[in-house]
Amino acid sequence: MSVAIVTGAASGIGRATVERFVEHGASVVAVDRSADALDWVAALESPECVEPLVGDVTSPDTNADAVAVALERFGRLDAAVFNAGVSMGGDLLDLPMEEFDRALDVNVRAVALGIRAVAPAMRVARAGRIIVTASTSGIGADPNMWAYNTSKGAVINLVRAAAVDLGPDGITVNAVCPGPTETAMTARLQDAPDRHDDLRRSIPLQRWGQPHEIAAMITFLASGDASFVNGAIIPVDGGVTANTGQFRPNLPR
Repeated sequence: MSVAIVTGAASGIGRATVERFVEHGASVVAVDRSADALDWVAALESPECVEPLVGDVTSPDTNADAVAVALERFGRLDAAVFNAGVSMGGDLLDLPMEEFDRALDVNVRAVALGIRAVAPAMRVARAGRIIVTASTSGIGADPNMWAYNTSKGAVINLVRAAAVDLGPDGITVNAVCPGPTETAMTARLQDAPDRHDDLRRSIPLQRWGQPHEIAAMITFLASGDASFVNGAIIPVDGGVTANTGQFRPNLPR
């Protein structure tokens, strides 16, 4: 039975990933900032397979604690999913630099801290799977999303660098890049029908993604079936990044 750490586990992609791991017989350390937000764990069919951990992923202590809990509670650590993140928009000239710093802190620095925390145990085992939730916004730019774009672009190259450095130890590092997905983070777009529909029509599959669809790719990358996948940046976006020419397709309303 495999053991994984999942950050940002309270809702959305993180929760769906925890649920999918448990469905496949894995045990999980589920990390998020609020104990109340992790209450749903108790309703799982096998709640004993999940150990909630409350903490801030930007803290080295939280990342160290997650590894310690995995080893002490479940006896091993096979995979780590660094999914916690923040999204923000704002004009390039007006967004406070404190907001930019926050984007880098959560979306990049926290991932580096997480990798540094889990890699020693994985090195001992000569095996491990690290998966990072990046974004299609790290592959291309969006209007008034420069801070988010920068952070997700940076984490993508962090994944590549870590894959090169840790590959000789038998550790794979990959990034999943969701496209428009219905989560709490995208609620502001879901609550604006025109913007929601405009974005939907820009997706070749003509619909938004669901958290469980992103979780399916994450758990695949954590499995033995992905043993030779390393340093990959994988869009799960309904075809958004396939359309990188000058013109958008003429999609129906």
